[in-house]
Amino acid sequence: MMIFIAIGIGFFYVVTHYVGDIQKEDEVYQNSGYQNEHKYDQYYTTDSIGQNIIDVTLADSATQLEAWNRSPIKNEFLDLFPDFDTMRAFIKSRVRGASLIKKLTAKVNEVEDKFFSGAMNAEQAKRALENIK
Repeated sequence: MMIFIAIGIGFFYVVTHYVGDIQKEDEVYQNSGYQNEHKYDQYYTTDSIGQNIIDVTLADSATQLEAWNRSPIKNEFLDLFPDFDTMRAFIKSRVRGASLIKKLTAKVNEVEDKFFSGAMNAEQAKRALENIK
């Protein structure tokens, strides 16, 4: 009985692992879920010192925001809260795209002002930084 379970788990792993690889390599087999999941991968890159960055320079404003909201570096950015100076430095060094930089910097400044004035608590401030529109 245990042998059949082990064989089943092995088969499941092999199928799921190789189907994912096939979807990545062959456009014919890519389903819409795969394409939606990897729609913004073209904007994520590595800079000259090996840090992950988002480069949305040539994208329109709506695409820039959507790429940021799905970005793998967004959580890194949010982990810097409540160090607003470091957050601004993060934006300056790891984000490319004038419109996105402007919106992120404005949001950080707005949240910083409200947070230190007492109009927002830490949870509200972090939620505001997560939901940039």
